[in-house]
Amino acid sequence: MSAGEISSPFAADPNQVLERSSFQTGAAWSPQGDLRADVAIVYGIDTNLPARIETWRDHGYRIHVMTGVAWGEYQDYLYGRFDGINHEDEAQTDRAGHKIGHGGDVYYMSPGTNYGKFLCVGVQRALDAGARAVDLEEPEFWDRAGYSEGFKREWRNYYHEDWQPPDSSVDARWRTGKLKYFLYRRALQQVFDYIQAYNQRTGRDIRCHIATHSLLNYAQWCIVSPESSLARVNGCDGYIAQVWTGTSREPNRYRGEVRARTFETAFLEYGVMQNLVRATGRCVWYLNDPIEDNPNYDWADYRRNWEATLTASLFQPEVSKYEVAPWPERVFGGRYPRSAPPGDRQAIPPDYAAELQTVFNALNDLNQPRVEWDCGTTGVGVLVSDSLMFQRGQPTPSDPWLGNVYGLAMPLVMHGLPVTPVQLENVTLPHFLDGQRVLFLSYDGQKPLSPEVHAPLAQWVKSGGVLIVCDQDADPYLQVSEWWNSGVKKYSTPRRHLFEQLGLTDESVTNHFNRVGRGGLIWLQKRPADLSASAAGTAQVIATAKFAVEKAGLAWRETNSMLLRRGPYVIAAGLDQAVGAEARELRGRFINLFDAHLGLQKDILVEPGTHWFLLDLDAARTGKPHLLASACKALPQAQTRRQISFTVEGVGHTPGLVLMESLKAPQSVTLDGAALTAFEYSAKDRLLWIHFANDALPHVLVVRYD
Repeated sequence: MSAGEISSPFAADPNQVLERSSFQTGAAWSPQGDLRADVAIVYGIDTNLPARIETWRDHGYRIHVMTGVAWGEYQDYLYGRFDGINHEDEAQTDRAGHKIGHGGDVYYMSPGTNYGKFLCVGVQRALDAGARAVDLEEPEFWDRAGYSEGFKREWRNYYHEDWQPPDSSVDARWRTGKLKYFLYRRALQQVFDYIQAYNQRTGRDIRCHIATHSLLNYAQWCIVSPESSLARVNGCDGYIAQVWTGTSREPNRYRGEVRARTFETAFLEYGVMQNLVRATGRCVWYLNDPIEDNPNYDWADYRRNWEATLTASLFQPEVSKYEVAPWPERVFGGRYPRSAPPGDRQAIPPDYAAELQTVFNALNDLNQPRVEWDCGTTGVGVLVSDSLMFQRGQPTPSDPWLGNVYGLAMPLVMHGLPVTPVQLENVTLPHFLDGQRVLFLSYDGQKPLSPEVHAPLAQWVKSGGVLIVCDQDADPYLQVSEWWNSGVKKYSTPRRHLFEQLGLTDESVTNHFNRVGRGGLIWLQKRPADLSASAAGTAQVIATAKFAVEKAGLAWRETNSMLLRRGPYVIAAGLDQAVGAEARELRGRFINLFDAHLGLQKDILVEPGTHWFLLDLDAARTGKPHLLASACKALPQAQTRRQISFTVEGVGHTPGLVLMESLKAPQSVTLDGAALTAFEYSAKDRLLWIHFANDALPHVLVVRYD
């Protein structure tokens, strides 16, 4: 192929149909937004949507459409122009009577019966414009809300009794959370049903995804959302896991110290999102954000934390779909920190721009069949429930640092165990607990939403699992009116119902190991949040985990780092407050994909707080000229014995770089027929680096050998 022969905006990628990568944008196509991912998620369902979609389709993208669920420019609904009914009383409202929103009359909504129908009007605009999927963003109900007239009306319809102020009792707080959980599930089901009916009429296959923060973040930020309940409703095809620096730098407590632990928190956040869909047949995309919503940090902070969260996302080998950036224009076109005087604000450093594009392209290659852990013991999980979100407000909020989860999970992470946050509501699914050998469970800070989860848990134990129940029966929410204290059998705590399923009673359980079938139970009579408050509490969690692992027939191993191989890629992280020992050293031939220059490295030291996304050259070697990594989209087009050519395109005005395995030095390298001199060849390592300036238009790169 020679210059000028490209007839389309970008040469067709045969793997684009897999939709491996995406980004979301509210703007029309621009050189700064042109990330060359497989999918452009066009944001908003306003009247300009079709025109914006067309600009991205013209540049070769598959199209999804995203819109906010909880808030947006929805004044037509608010003021009755949609259905003739004024819905201002559906704005989420706090105890003082203040509406909760984004300024002006853009409010978070307490969705009434017609709200989902209203969203469908805008969704139809996306369908008419040819969107392949509809992504519904952030169904969020603030914990401090629940005082509007619209919510009171929904309370009466749902509970068939007068409304109770959410802060009047733990029972009212719990029931408020359950109703909020229901209301957004109802609104989303209306949209799902609408799209399913559209698919049936037209023969199309429009998919629906929910873009949502993790359960852990929503619980800590005091927000209620439907979370796991959506994975099994008709028409939901999966999630976009909105985890990024802004959520993962939220402080938590470990060994009594409260501070941010970005990598370790992100690891758990991404893990809990993967467990929303495991064993459901649905998919999850992992969001990464090269900056964050707070514009007042500098580029060094954004870069360091992006590397931490990106690395954390790669430690979930079941997931290989990524939203590589929201709002790329604010990444490649923004100047930060905004708190600085205008003249002191900086554009994205060229090295960071190149690093980002290198990683974006590498993420397309993460669906690797070979997966190998090399760190602490695997098969250990911590059970979490959506009800974490129901106990966060007055009059008796649970631990502000979410110690009822982090008190159990963080010690395991810090000792190198790739612990899994296991969704309690999903244990009823066939094979959901496959691969889990030891599980921690506490009903302090959360409760089981139905008794049905206990039978499969008991069966898992009887089949060889070891369950550690960490509970002192001290949570005031044990007194709420729920299934365990209603009906014929009444239990003071749902834990007792679980013990009954295991054939145990409080009196028969010892402080040590209690054999149940081929597995067993350990009852640690502590509050998890209390364990997070001291080094002694952490030590007790680790000692109990070690004992349980050995009882499960596994070998106990703890490390000061995490390491995972995914095909030719090595993901490694030195843990922030790791157990003592020398830093892990990796020897070989590696390309660090976080290095903008893609230099060869033979010794990697995985020290505390370091994060690595490596290409193992010995595993990637083919013995033929081929692409290894690139700070641009580089799509191979033609290869003969004498030459290899690529179509290349990148974000405008950023450094372009292609790294190839090459058996010999090239005779020439050209870009659109013009000679390039900015290339280096290492005969010893058989590596070729080619440098050029990225452009948001396709060009032809040709490497000739003779």
